[in-house]
Amino acid sequence: MKKTALIMAGGKGERFWPRSRVNLPKQFLSLTDDGKTMIQLTVERISPLVDIEDVYIATNANYRELVKQQLPGIPEENILCEPIGRNTAPCIGLGAVHVAAKYDDAVMIVLPSDHLIKSNEIFKDTFVNACEVAEKGSNLVTVGITPNYPETGYGYIKYNKEACDGVAYSVEKFVEKPDLDTAKEYLADGSYLWNSGMFVWKVSTILECFKKFMSSTYDGLMKIKAAVGTADEDTVLQAEFPGLESQSVDYGIMEKASDIYTLAGNFGWDDVGSWLAVGRIKENDDNGNVVTVNTQNCVIEGAEKLIATVGLRDMIVVDTKDATLISTKENAGEIKKVLAKLREEGKNEYL
Repeated sequence: MKKTALIMAGGKGERFWPRSRVNLPKQFLSLTDDGKTMIQLTVERISPLVDIEDVYIATNANYRELVKQQLPGIPEENILCEPIGRNTAPCIGLGAVHVAAKYDDAVMIVLPSDHLIKSNEIFKDTFVNACEVAEKGSNLVTVGITPNYPETGYGYIKYNKEACDGVAYSVEKFVEKPDLDTAKEYLADGSYLWNSGMFVWKVSTILECFKKFMSSTYDGLMKIKAAVGTADEDTVLQAEFPGLESQSVDYGIMEKASDIYTLAGNFGWDDVGSWLAVGRIKENDDNGNVVTVNTQNCVIEGAEKLIATVGLRDMIVVDTKDATLISTKENAGEIKKVLAKLREEGKNEYL
């Protein structure tokens, strides 16, 4: 069966301020030593499975030109610009109706644009298996991540070790982000995976789920589908999409559906959720403009100026042309509050 991919690339990446900005968010930045941007790495990673003409990018109109510049091989009609952010369910639905307008049916791989993977080969093998499971009947497949510490910032997938369909396990339930004690219990139990937000299904399967569980959204999607490829396509999209229910695919569909399977992803996954991730994935500043004395366990990134640190512990220092961030690692999750203050004070030039 034909394989397609939808890459979700509409996020703002606010926790990566000051490098990530409104006009150049995280997914269009290079955070690794190879110089490739995160969205370029995502497309490259899926290329052994999906032809470039069958890769769709879901983003917004502000980023259309960035997508065209960074991914020149993507057909322009495959750049799907949401009129407004409506969470992952409408985003995925929009991708599904575009694929459905092109093919009678196809396998659809759904990936965020801002994850990093250490082993592309293991990633490919995992998704080959996931596609095979998705093709069998009306299965919804999610690729979870085998946890190696008690993370409280992710949702979890509880699976049944006994109910195995070849390489995939039946999902018992999706659970919310736990407190630390509960996360430790999940880790010790051994039948929980981190919910990575990566999915595989047939387009016919996911659209049937929209019809069953999000009927009003399904009706709007069908109107959009009917207009794909016509002169009215954008007009109908602008009219229908903002009215779709703003809901995650986890809440809207996955927690209600049956025939859900999961595979454990052991390919060196990092969701690069904040500056803390940079310390895991690359060496400090590769431009040679950082000098440290008695400095330990810090993330330090610079632009043009020399950065010198003395006696720092567990800190984040990020210098750009017009803004500098200094934060403890412990408070990295509060960087978004800086942006809120900038908006309050009308300093939008720094956003």
